[in-house]
Amino acid sequence: MNGGIRGRYLALLCLLPFAVFFVIFQVAPLAWVAINSLQSEAGWGIDNFSKVFASKFYRQALQRSLEISFWSSVFGIVIATLGAYSLRQVDSKLRDFVSAFANMTSNFAGVPLAFAFIILLGFNGALTLLLKQVGLLEDFSIYSKSGLILVYTYFQIPLGVLLLYPAFDALREDWRESAALLGANHWQFWRHIGLPVLAPALLGTFVILLANALGAYATVYALTTGNFNVLPIRIAGLVAGDISLDPNLASALAMVLVGLMTLVTVVHQWLLKRSYHAR
Repeated sequence: MNGGIRGRYLALLCLLPFAVFFVIFQVAPLAWVAINSLQSEAGWGIDNFSKVFASKFYRQALQRSLEISFWSSVFGIVIATLGAYSLRQVDSKLRDFVSAFANMTSNFAGVPLAFAFIILLGFNGALTLLLKQVGLLEDFSIYSKSGLILVYTYFQIPLGVLLLYPAFDALREDWRESAALLGANHWQFWRHIGLPVLAPALLGTFVILLANALGAYATVYALTTGNFNVLPIRIAGLVAGDISLDPNLASALAMVLVGLMTLVTVVHQWLLKRSYHAR
């Protein structure tokens, strides 16, 4: 009995540094942002949030952030799912190489990624000039919303592959064989067995990709020099005072991002519970 209590206290003691780290670097900054979001020149209240949702400029930033994050996450998870499934079917050496490459490219973001895409797909990029010469590219711009979706999708794919690859361990080969013996074709297997089993992993990965895209700052800033209207750019501008200095309004914008991710997480948990009850 005493040994069990001693082991429990030892476990709590080992957890203490992580708890302190979590409070200092996660809880405290979030609390500080939440408190400052409620402060304005008029005093305490929701004036900053009213200003955010009353402004077409900030609503446009919110809309563009959601569009880019959603579509890059959708494209990223579709390609990552196909890639993770394909990795299960190839030789182990090739699988290890691709996994290592995905691990490396998942950290290739920010300024280096933006610079690489400018060289390839900028107005005078090597790939842009080549595609224009063969007539496959006309008015595409890497600095537009569609261009940013392409760039975001690029850094979403390796992360999605790394997160989804272990999930395919849950699919047993004898399930496929049993389904085939019962007359199920390839599509029916994935519809009734494969996708339901993978649903929690797919939903969880989608939420992570969405959060990854919503909070991305360095890539879009380096690519557009801060001229594209998305929430991270607006938050940074209000904090740095490039145009106007208003950290309280920046805190309100940050809390809008937190609220969006909270909503997505709640919906994700609700869908997970429904999938478990459906089983």
